[in-house]
Amino acid sequence: MADTPWLGDSASLVEAFRRGERSPLEELRATYDAISRSKLNAFCFLDRESAERDAKNADISLPFGGVPFGVKELDLVAGWPDTEACMVFQDRIATTTDTQVDRVCQIGGAVKVGLTNASEFGGVNLTRTVLHGATLNPWQHDRTPGGSSGGSAAAVAGGLVTIATGGDGGGSIRIPAGFTGLVGLKATYGRIPRGPGASNGNLTSVIGCMARSVRDTARWFDVTNGHEAHDPLSLPRVSGWENGLGTITTQGMRVVVVPNFGGGVVSPAMWEVVEHAAEHLISIAGLRRRNEIDLSLPRLGAAWSITGTAAIAYQLRDHWPACTDQLTPEIRFGLERTANLYGTETRGKFEARRVDLNHRMAQIFNEVDLIITASNPDVAFNAQGPLPDKFGGIVGGAGNNGVLTFPANIYGNPGISIPVGNLDGLPVGMQVMSRHFEEPLLLDLALAVERSQPWALIAPNSPC
Repeated sequence: MADTPWLGDSASLVEAFRRGERSPLEELRATYDAISRSKLNAFCFLDRESAERDAKNADISLPFGGVPFGVKELDLVAGWPDTEACMVFQDRIATTTDTQVDRVCQIGGAVKVGLTNASEFGGVNLTRTVLHGATLNPWQHDRTPGGSSGGSAAAVAGGLVTIATGGDGGGSIRIPAGFTGLVGLKATYGRIPRGPGASNGNLTSVIGCMARSVRDTARWFDVTNGHEAHDPLSLPRVSGWENGLGTITTQGMRVVVVPNFGGGVVSPAMWEVVEHAAEHLISIAGLRRRNEIDLSLPRLGAAWSITGTAAIAYQLRDHWPACTDQLTPEIRFGLERTANLYGTETRGKFEARRVDLNHRMAQIFNEVDLIITASNPDVAFNAQGPLPDKFGGIVGGAGNNGVLTFPANIYGNPGISIPVGNLDGLPVGMQVMSRHFEEPLLLDLALAVERSQPWALIAPNSPC
């Protein structure tokens, strides 16, 4: 019987299963024991009976055969809670299972452990809700793992599970990955189907995973990507990302390194770490650095926030304003601040600015192949909040974190957060963005960093 969950990546855990060093059931029981001991508050719902049944029947020949994984609270599993991380919906139960979850189980062979905490409605860069309290960063427990995929990030970086689902509508994979030292790939829009039943909203949200390694990330996408009829905007299937790792020629690719992407403000100490990592990647990958590139972008933060909050207001339409005390301060503030602001003019402005941003991003990628910036404006802030005014974000808006990450959500192109070091004992993430459909390129660049400067797969002293 294993005393602790596997502290390597998912791929090496599957190899251990196949060698007979561990069994899926032993691993699952170690996982639940670790969760019960953990102080991270990473999980909000567990389904041990079903998980043990799946572990006993696991097919370890499959890509994730027998691997326990966490499901983000905002994702759906039939029969599990469907709360939107909101007290108002604490008793609601899902009637469908999201395509990504179904595929990683049915095609990948993984075992669902339970739901990981998320920020309320996925609306802020911190995971602290009225329903479940604050999730803690395994690197320093007084800090946040970010949001909205904060529970998934804490569970993976904290040594509880090797991989978990995540979602990114404005940075919610890359931000927590940067805060917790994980690989976080925000894919091209539509790469993995959402739903069934998911709305398209602002056409910004994509799904994926929080992972410890590049190969785990590639494997996840190999298993879960491909068109599904319930999501008409999902992309055709591609394959071979894991097998193709390390095969892309990057010599001579043009890159721009920018600390203030989209008007963001990165702390000087943070940028020193990112700049050093960028110079290292440029050297080992043979990239060609470009300067004097116009990187100005239209600001969409306010309009993006208003349209997103309008969707939340619609979900709460039968409960607002009576539910005020059941909401987090950030969501409550956003609803109060944006009441009656969403209409034809706001929608029109948002779409006009989206067109402008798409135009500017296309111009930038005509001059360079890659953009490097920070994943976050600073290291992880307080787990209880509030959102920092200067570097971590602003209440009711995209804030600094969103400025750095959400242009890729609006444009729909891929971006990846790569662990590149620590500052004051907390992880630093470097964000690399490319053109649409070039996720394998981003994975290869992350692999180059991983091989030359390996990062810690879990936080020190984990699992807790």
